[in-house]
Amino acid sequence: MLNEFEIKKQICDIGKRIYDRNMVAANDGNISVKLNDNEFLCTPTGVSKGFMTPEYICKVDKEGKVLQANPGFRPSSEIKMHMRVYAKRPDVGAVVHAHPTFATSFAIAGIPLTQPIMPEAVIALGCVPIAEYGTPSTMEIPDNVEKYLPYFDAVLLESHGALTWSTDLLAAYHKMESVEFYAELLYKSKMLGGPKEFDKDQIQKLYEIRRQMGLPGKHPADLCQNKGTLNCHNCGGCAVAHSDNTQSASDPELIASITKKVMEQLGIK
Repeated sequence: MLNEFEIKKQICDIGKRIYDRNMVAANDGNISVKLNDNEFLCTPTGVSKGFMTPEYICKVDKEGKVLQANPGFRPSSEIKMHMRVYAKRPDVGAVVHAHPTFATSFAIAGIPLTQPIMPEAVIALGCVPIAEYGTPSTMEIPDNVEKYLPYFDAVLLESHGALTWSTDLLAAYHKMESVEFYAELLYKSKMLGGPKEFDKDQIQKLYEIRRQMGLPGKHPADLCQNKGTLNCHNCGGCAVAHSDNTQSASDPELIASITKKVMEQLGIK
């Protein structure tokens, strides 16, 4: 088990990775790690994630209040978003927020990452919905993210970026890598005439592989809320269906909303 100083070094290493991979620019992004139920390490505001050293890292409580920070450093105001994840997902040990270019482009365009185009994304990542836009540094973002937390391990933040979480920091970072890789492949396949999606039976086989692997986290293989014959990866209405758990796949309003979203994505008026 890593000690606190080693975790700080790991945060700096992951910060450099997301910076070097063009997932953040300048001082963008933030990272946090859960130490226990009331202590969390997090990156400070106003610093490049590619140039941090352990003394940069702050410690906060579950309310986001500073427990320890060296002079000149204070937690990012977006720590509220991280704290909401930890509060609603006790299985989570780390959270990563970044602005990867392809994934953020989908977030700006208002297109969720729900198309089943590659086995690895279906098995390990699941669907990635879009949390509605919120003003940075306010409670709007955590409030808008909250309803997706029970069902997903990653979300796009409308016109903002991406947020991923998992059992530990390396796993949370790998989620961010997967989100960006999936978004890049989806974008490029659209440029080639559109991706070929897996059918329902193929998706169910991939879901079964995930269940057999016993992977942690939340995933439509176990928690899909679409109660009809569709699943999260081919219903096209991921964000809509999960915003109101009382709806079902047979709800005419839901079907109309899904149809509208699909037509918009295909450029059909």
